[in-house]
Amino acid sequence: MSSAETWPIFTAKLKSREEIAERTMAFHFEKPVGWAFKAGQFIDMTLLNPSQTDPEGNKRGFSIASAPQEETLMVATRLRDTAFKRVLKDMPLETAVKIEGPFGNLTLHNNAKRTAVLLSGGIGITPFRSILFRAAKEKLPHRIFLFYSNRRPEDAPFLAELQALQKENSNYKLVATMNEMDKSHQPWHGETGLDR
Repeated sequence: MSSAETWPIFTAKLKSREEIAERTMAFHFEKPVGWAFKAGQFIDMTLLNPSQTDPEGNKRGFSIASAPQEETLMVATRLRDTAFKRVLKDMPLETAVKIEGPFGNLTLHNNAKRTAVLLSGGIGITPFRSILFRAAKEKLPHRIFLFYSNRRPEDAPFLAELQALQKENSNYKLVATMNEMDKSHQPWHGETGLDR
């Protein structure tokens, strides 16, 4: 994008938050009327007047985890010990942040005859959640395979949703694998280990 071009900049209020895996949270922000994005894109988020800051600053890029049809703008993150993540985790509902974007072109291709294969691990699932929920909602004809690797089920953001989505979209297949089940407290009947 050239310096002469601009992209949307707006403030959005935090509406809710939820834990989606161990040390991983999803944050739901209000979506302005008329603002649109493509499934798979990302935004930049800036905290406004945060209670604390550190050398990493008050701005981060986040893939959009929600599908375009969903009511809120959802992002998700692992909760590392940074000032940004601490403020985001603890800020009161209705707190506003600055959003810039959308950016990026990690989107589902237009050739429905060509199978889409998505590879993800851990929190890298966020843009693919957006793509998969859009495909299901719009009943896209694309065959989509998601290969999703995590250490344990406890570490897998959106795992239950992604499993359930297979019932809604028969063109979608999830292949999830866990590679540290000896450290898990949950049952797992799917793939395990690392393929080499």
